[in-house]
Amino acid sequence: MLTIDRSKKKSVRAAFGQALVELGKVNKDVVVLDADLSCSTQTGMFSKEFPDRFFNVGIAEQDLIGTAAGLAAIGKIPFAAAFAVFNSGRNYDQIRNTVCYSGFNVKIIGTHGGLTVGEDGATHEALEDVSLMSHLPGMTVIVPADSNEIRAVIKFAAEYQGPMYIRIPRTNLPDVFDENYKFDLYKAKVLKEGSDVTVVTNGEMLQEVIEASQILKEQGVDVEVIHAPVVKPFDIETVLKSAEKTNLVVTVENHMTTGGIGSIICEQLSQIIPTKVIRLGVDDSFGQSGTSEKLLDFYGLNASKLVSKIIEIKNDSIKSSN
Repeated sequence: MLTIDRSKKKSVRAAFGQALVELGKVNKDVVVLDADLSCSTQTGMFSKEFPDRFFNVGIAEQDLIGTAAGLAAIGKIPFAAAFAVFNSGRNYDQIRNTVCYSGFNVKIIGTHGGLTVGEDGATHEALEDVSLMSHLPGMTVIVPADSNEIRAVIKFAAEYQGPMYIRIPRTNLPDVFDENYKFDLYKAKVLKEGSDVTVVTNGEMLQEVIEASQILKEQGVDVEVIHAPVVKPFDIETVLKSAEKTNLVVTVENHMTTGGIGSIICEQLSQIIPTKVIRLGVDDSFGQSGTSEKLLDFYGLNASKLVSKIIEIKNDSIKSSN
């Protein structure tokens, strides 16, 4: 049975910072840039270890991307970090026309993604960043779920050639995967098999979905849990195989219900095997200030609210099929 210990939480941002340091020790071409947020993004770890390879551009995210592109042009591997809401929106033009159009090997890190930025409020809660980045030609988009996955993703990113956007949460999370976790760019992971409903998720929502699936199992609903950390290129084959079995797909995202994995699945399944897909996330609204726990509850994205919603969706599906 798939279980996680939610009493043991780790900082995914700290794991990111540590992963950069480990990379820096083995690859001298790795450089790190930040927009005066190194304490929050945890790139400060790299700056202390390799001060000559760390660049703080100040509160100027557009310069962050332009400088990173310049470093990539001379063969460096730049990791450019800032809050997701700034690193996807404020410098969108630079990412589109300088990084992606030119195919520069820049790794864009968006920390503090989603509602769980919490008390910082709507202006700092990126709910459209995954959509913005995944619609850019040539951009790879990844939303890791825990500390072990972010370490594997950062190591992979340094070896992968091309633009990449990686979203990291502010919240501390329990480990879903162990230290032997292997990241696969082209394959989503079926973490629990089920026959009644397919639930596809990523990032910090994975822990909520896992807990919800356990409760639902006790209530007679057998959930197939698919973790899809790679939004682009998206592994539709794994979802298709599951959808053929359950004939019902629910997506759960700490993001707008448009432009993320829910939209991708709707678009692609409709061309292959039309399937009922229900998207759970934030519906066409900004976030608000509050604790991450209260916000997830308010927007129906914690385990208990997911249980109620999935039961409702399943019952509605049964009624419509009769």
